[in-house]
Amino acid sequence: MELIVTYLLKALVILFLAKVLPGVRVGGFGSALAVAVVYALLSTCLMWILTLLTLPAILLTFGLFMFVLYGFLLWLTDKLVDSFKIDGFGSLALATVAMTLGNVVVEGLVRTILA
Repeated sequence: MELIVTYLLKALVILFLAKVLPGVRVGGFGSALAVAVVYALLSTCLMWILTLLTLPAILLTFGLFMFVLYGFLLWLTDKLVDSFKIDGFGSLALATVAMTLGNVVVEGLVRTILA
């Protein structure tokens, strides 16, 4: 139940970002849900490898390089989901920061409410 609620809320975050941020487009709620699932799968499968490979850069930047990794995963999600588009680097950077913050809020809410 917790996983389903988390994905639904993350899809709402993606829909909100598509409305607010210029250059971010999503087809609808189903597409936003697909983006949330694909992004989570990519994060689960690739993040530990990417973190290990870029550990020196992460340590030198006190963890800020993680935003580059999140941006790469979001860019990859853009390429894999047809109905999700991000135009340009500026939109990708804004969407990465906003989506990361949104994911932290969603996961905190779900842990607080459903735990």
